[in-house]
Amino acid sequence: MKNAEIYVDTSDNNFTRIMVEFKVIIQCCTLYTLLLLLPGVIPQFTKKTLSWTEEDVLPLSDQCFCKLEGQIDDCSCKVDTVDDFNNKRIFPRLKSLLAKDYFRYFQYHPYKKCPFWDATSGKCASNYCQVKNCATTDLPPGISGEIVEMVNTRVVENKYTAEAQEKSGKDASCDGDGGDLEDTVDATISEKETNDLMNWKKHDEASNTFCELESESCSGCVHVDLTKNPERYTGYNGEASRRIWSTIYEENCFSPKGTTTKSSFSAAFGPETIKDMCLEKRVFFRVVSGLHSSITIHLSANYPLKKEPATPFLKSSDTWGPNLELFHQRFDPEKTNGQGPYWLKNLYFVYLLELRALAKAAPYLTQQTYFTGRLDEDKETVIAVKELLSLVQSFPDHFDETSMFTGGKQAEELKIEFREHFKNITRVIDCVGCDKCKLWGKLQVTGLGTALKILFSGEFDKPILAGLPSVKKDLILTRNEIVALFNAFGKISTSIVELERFREMLRKR
Repeated sequence: MKNAEIYVDTSDNNFTRIMVEFKVIIQCCTLYTLLLLLPGVIPQFTKKTLSWTEEDVLPLSDQCFCKLEGQIDDCSCKVDTVDDFNNKRIFPRLKSLLAKDYFRYFQYHPYKKCPFWDATSGKCASNYCQVKNCATTDLPPGISGEIVEMVNTRVVENKYTAEAQEKSGKDASCDGDGGDLEDTVDATISEKETNDLMNWKKHDEASNTFCELESESCSGCVHVDLTKNPERYTGYNGEASRRIWSTIYEENCFSPKGTTTKSSFSAAFGPETIKDMCLEKRVFFRVVSGLHSSITIHLSANYPLKKEPATPFLKSSDTWGPNLELFHQRFDPEKTNGQGPYWLKNLYFVYLLELRALAKAAPYLTQQTYFTGRLDEDKETVIAVKELLSLVQSFPDHFDETSMFTGGKQAEELKIEFREHFKNITRVIDCVGCDKCKLWGKLQVTGLGTALKILFSGEFDKPILAGLPSVKKDLILTRNEIVALFNAFGKISTSIVELERFREMLRKR
């Protein structure tokens, strides 16, 4: 050592060997860095030849969302366009609207017998499956029947405004333009003719309806406050749940050609399998698949984080929340035979279809009074509906239903088959063994069926000749159909918002 410098004898063989090994190490590190930065440069390095897996390098979110981009199948719209439009513009307004009294209360038959098999053995016993019905006294007066909406609105207004009653000087029901309610029946029509007219009306309604609808005077029906019975995970699964979905897919969806076994109905209807089917049959499957995806997302997003079965109805933010593992299990490509991202894209398809139905029915829906008997809120609801529908109509890439069911008699027969298949799905929902699952299944299938009715019954089509009314004068959507239509769209809209939340969670993870 001299002047603090290290002297090394370069003639030493050990020194030479060390330098060679050091050089090799540097080269290996450089090559490894290139592989990480440019994984496509040397394609022969795959998961089969390396000890680390793809998940160790790629974000976990890519596994569920990498294919959830680009154009939505059978539509001209793109996924990111829907995300931006829904999350920023539609969802906030829709959430506020669905909290209004008119849209909070849904009527359904919880005890209707399953028409296909004995469903009592698959009944859910969990507290989370329970539904809290509404007492008649809890309902708004216009929904309970305490006050009936009349064509002559003075009858309703006078119920609340004593001053207007004094000015009229007489009972509004005695006005010449209204008359006695008992005199509104034409006594010259025989009982047989009346029955015939009713049967014709029922036949016409059945031929244009895509779901089984209960009468508003149904003796076994109950009203439910949807805000007090949120859709969420109930624990209803296993063979009972699988039987419902397998029946819907295998016995009611149009089967692809060459399908001989359906041991896994999720794999039997993959994108490669259905691509050779006609547009109408593809649409039918994507509608069912998208609805299934939406329900699955809601169950994953509202999962019991703490076991507190004493509060099965009201949602508590500290006990219910997103289950990332469940979401990943249901949609990860490696756990779903590669189908997960495809199912998520079908969710966007249903969104566009229901969005188009609202836009098409907007002239009819903006004429409704959304009557609950609470006049101030009813006025606010009318304004909110008009604002939402105006926004819906502004969307630039609506689903085009005019390309479906064209081609004469064969197309008309296909439409009938399409309608009957979907109507049968509404009957399958009666076999669900979980009360809360049945409630939300009924609501969403009824809403989707109402959307199909709007798109394909012909009653909402624009007239061929200018100047004719855009809808039939006798066209009627029941209150339950309207409530189901908006709430079903609300569930799809919420699912897309929840997708963004799961995407962010996966990115952070």
